[in-house]
Amino acid sequence: MIALLLLFIQEPGWTASPAQPTVGDTIRVERTVAAPPGWRVRAGKLPSGSATEPLGDPAVLATDKPGVWVVRYTVVAWNPGSLSVDMPSLLLLGPDGSSDSLAGGTAALRVASVIPDSVRTPLPQPAIGLLRLDRTNPVPIVLALVLAGGTLLLLVFWRRRGPRVVTAGPAVAAEAEIADGRWLSAGEPKAVAARAAHRLRRAVAHAIPQAHEALSTAECLDAVERAWPNAPLRDLRELLQALDQVAFATAHGVEVAPLAARARALAREFHGNGGAK
Repeated sequence: MIALLLLFIQEPGWTASPAQPTVGDTIRVERTVAAPPGWRVRAGKLPSGSATEPLGDPAVLATDKPGVWVVRYTVVAWNPGSLSVDMPSLLLLGPDGSSDSLAGGTAALRVASVIPDSVRTPLPQPAIGLLRLDRTNPVPIVLALVLAGGTLLLLVFWRRRGPRVVTAGPAVAAEAEIADGRWLSAGEPKAVAARAAHRLRRAVAHAIPQAHEALSTAECLDAVERAWPNAPLRDLRELLQALDQVAFATAHGVEVAPLAARARALAREFHGNGGAK
């Protein structure tokens, strides 16, 4: 690698460090300025160039000697070789408000290249083509296709299989009806009353189709009276109204067991006499 030294021109009084910069290194360009006592120094802004660029604002530092200031710029160089940087002018400010300026001059830099000496004139190289194998083995591809086809056929046959044949199991015996006493001992008189009323209404509807179960109690009684004048209408009215009161919790302290027994007996009577009317 070429080791080009940084060259400093003494005319404007600028110095630079480090001693051997390369392209992209941070370079400090400094100058010592002597001013009258009480005067201050202000540095101008260094503009960006095609070969160099500032890395921040300039700094003006006071030294141990009175009236001596150090002006420092931090730059970076992008091109190798000898570079000439035009430095901005310096402004001197007096304590009484007066001012003066000092020409900045130029700073000459010699920057080393980062490209080795063996590459004098580097040229862009063409792109490298895709690397391909000279021989391709078709066995893995064939095996993958066969495996995928076999899996697809298995799925098709599995989806098109016939319905399953379910063998009939042993017949489940119907459970016996729960006695009214068990419901009453469990504190469910409403259930007993509702079941008795439902059984009685079903028997009435079987004997008299006009008095079907969708009718209200009053409508059912009117239908029975019109279709069967000799029906035990009084008992039917008392039982249905009493059972409705218990089922809808409008009557309290009523013995439900006798009402349920009378409803079963009356239902048997309607079943037995339904065809004789």
